Amino acid sequence: MQVVLFKNIGYYNLATPFPYILIIFLLPIGTPNFLLYVLAFLTGLTVDAFYDSIGVHAAACVALAWYRIFFHRITLDVDVQDSFETPSLGNMGSKWYLSYISIGTLIHHLVLLHVEYFSFSNYLSTLLSILLSSIFTILLIILISILIYKRKSRLLSN
Repeated sequence: MQVVLFKNIGYYNLATPFPYILIIFLLPIGTPNFLLYVLAFLTGLTVDAFYDSIGVHAAACVALAWYRIFFHRITLDVDVQDSFETPSLGNMGSKWYLSYISIGTLIHHLVLLHVEYFSFSNYLSTLLSILLSSIFTILLIILISILIYKRKSRLLSN
C-alpha cells in the first residue's frame, strides 16, 4: 500500500506520508527483540527497494524498533510485556496509543529525513519536512486505526 498509494502523494516535497510504519507499531507486544529488529529491517529494506534509496528506510525502521522496545519497557507492566497482545487503539486506550504512535512516528521521521538529506544546509526546511510529514503520517495512522478499531472486551470478575 505504501508503494502503490502513498509514494506519489505529498505536499511540495515537504510532507510525505509513511503509514507503513504501522506494521512495526502493531506487532505483538511479546515479540522477541531480535525478531522485531529483523522484521523492522526487512520492512524498511522492502520500502527502500521501491523508493530507490539505499538503507534509509531500513535504518529508520530499526530506530523505530528500538524506540518501541524502550517505550514498552517503561510504560507497560511486566505481565503485559510478556503477552502477545497487539498494541492497538482498542487494547491499550487512546492516551497510551496516541503517545506511542506520535513519539514513534517523530523518531522514525527524524532518522529517515536526517539520513536521507544528510546535510545541515537548509536545516529549517528539513525540520519543517520532519514536522509536516510526521503530522501527515500520524493522521493517516489514526484514521487507519479508527477504521480497524475493535473495542476491548472486558470480563467482569466477581
